[in-house]
Amino acid sequence: MKTSTSSRVALVSGASRGIGLAIARELLEHGWRVSAGTRGPIEALAGQSSDRYHWARFDAFDPATESAWVQAASAHFGQIDAMVHNAGILSRQSVIDATSQEFDEIFEVNVKSPMRLTQCAWPHLKAVQNGKVIVVASLAGKRVRAAEGGLYSMSKAAALMLAHSLRHAGDVDGIRCTAVCPGFVATDMADGVEEGIKAQLTQPKEIATIVRMALELPASASVAEIPVSWKVEAEY
Repeated sequence: MKTSTSSRVALVSGASRGIGLAIARELLEHGWRVSAGTRGPIEALAGQSSDRYHWARFDAFDPATESAWVQAASAHFGQIDAMVHNAGILSRQSVIDATSQEFDEIFEVNVKSPMRLTQCAWPHLKAVQNGKVIVVASLAGKRVRAAEGGLYSMSKAAALMLAHSLRHAGDVDGIRCTAVCPGFVATDMADGVEEGIKAQLTQPKEIATIVRMALELPASASVAEIPVSWKVEAEY
C-alpha cells in the first residue's frame, strides 16, 4: 500500500538551486508540503500554492534565522515531519593551508547550523509519527582523495557523524536520521568538467529521489547512510 504524504511537511535548506531545489521539487511533486529555507526567495518555486509551499529566510551564519524559520514553518503548516539539511559550502583548501577563519566558516555552515536547526525542530519531530532527518553529507566525508579539499572532507565527516548522533538521539521517539552521501553531482560545481564526464555524473534529480525514498520509509527501516557515486569506486 502506498503511504500517503499529502499532509506531511518537510523543511529543506539550501533549496534555491542544485540538489536542494531538486529535493524541494521532488517532494512537492509527490504530495509533500515543503518549507524552503534560503537567503532569498526562490523564483523557480514562486508559482507553488501557499497551502503546499512556504518560504522563509535562512542564513547559516545567522542563528536567529534558524529558530525563526522553524517557528514560521510550524505556524504556516501546523506541523513539521521532516528536516532536510542540504545547505552547505565548499572549500578546496588543504588542512595545511586553511586559516582558522576558513575552518570556522565551513564548520558553521556544514555542521553547526544543521545541528542547531535540528535542535529547533526536535520538539516538532517528536510530536509527529515517524519524524525524519536527512543530512546531505558527501562521499568526501568518508574518504580524502587529495590534499586539496581536506578541510571540506573534515566538515563533511563531522556532518556524517552528526547524522549518526541524531539517529541515536531519536531512537526512543522513532525519529530516524539518514545521511545521504553523494559523490560528484551534475550541479554548477561541475561546470568546468569536460562534457564526456559531465554527461555521466549523478543528477540532482537522482539524489532527490533517494532523499524522498528515505523520508517515506517507515520507522521500522532505519537507514544510517546512503553513499552514491557516478561510478564504481573501489572503496568509500
